[in-house]
Amino acid sequence: MVLKSVLREPLVHFLLFALLIFAAYRAIGTDAKDRPDSIVVTAPKIEQMAILFTKTWQRSPTAEELKGLIDDYVKEEILVRQALALGLDKDDTVVRRRLRQKMEFLNVADADALGATDAELEAYLAANPRAFDVDAKLAFQQIFLNRERRGETVARDATSNLQVLLTNPAVDYTSLGDATMLPSDLPLTDKTSIAQTFGMDFAEALDKAPVGQWTGPVLSSFGFHLVRVVERKPGRVPSLDEVRDAVTREWINAKRRKLDDQRFAELLKGYVVRIESLTDAKTSP
Repeated sequence: MVLKSVLREPLVHFLLFALLIFAAYRAIGTDAKDRPDSIVVTAPKIEQMAILFTKTWQRSPTAEELKGLIDDYVKEEILVRQALALGLDKDDTVVRRRLRQKMEFLNVADADALGATDAELEAYLAANPRAFDVDAKLAFQQIFLNRERRGETVARDATSNLQVLLTNPAVDYTSLGDATMLPSDLPLTDKTSIAQTFGMDFAEALDKAPVGQWTGPVLSSFGFHLVRVVERKPGRVPSLDEVRDAVTREWINAKRRKLDDQRFAELLKGYVVRIESLTDAKTSP
């Protein structure tokens, strides 16, 4: 009874089937793999197929399923060899692009294996400060004047409201201007986000405005504004500890590009490249 239950296990079927394959290879001869017309399905390859099947289907393959995987691999190998023999890989954009990617991945692996010292990362940060800048931040209040509603009087109305704000600081600024969905009071917000909402010209003007004083009118993509900068935090280059991961990532990318350029330059030395001009090309009328 125990023997029968053991024989029903899929893993036992897999092992027995693998043993049969190995026995067949031994019968063919140990030098079969050296023959150009030989296809050897190695034990590690069979194990890889079984593991992939198990991960996909959450169970071990049966002997029949494993045979199907091996048959499919052999079929693929034969068809690929025939395609290469017929030159079907040549001038195929997809194949060429894939082969190029594989070659470039070799450089990626080498670059990923490199480890940057703090001195190298500090030097990279110093050489590329704008890539890691901490954006300037501004907190401000704004009064909106709708030029479509006010027409030609919008500029004059803005100047009039500004005089009210400057002569009477206690006035409720939210009672002035026109209704809008734009917030009247913005907390510290990075300059890039402000530019995305109000426009770059508005963000630049705001960055130059004095702190704590109403000024304007400032033109945005929406209309006229009176603005008061409440707080400003200027942009700065961060310390390495603040952006270590980002600097490391970009350092590795730079190393990849450098390795790729160096290796390609070495490969290029083995070729003679001739580029024809358009006048050299044969064209039909």
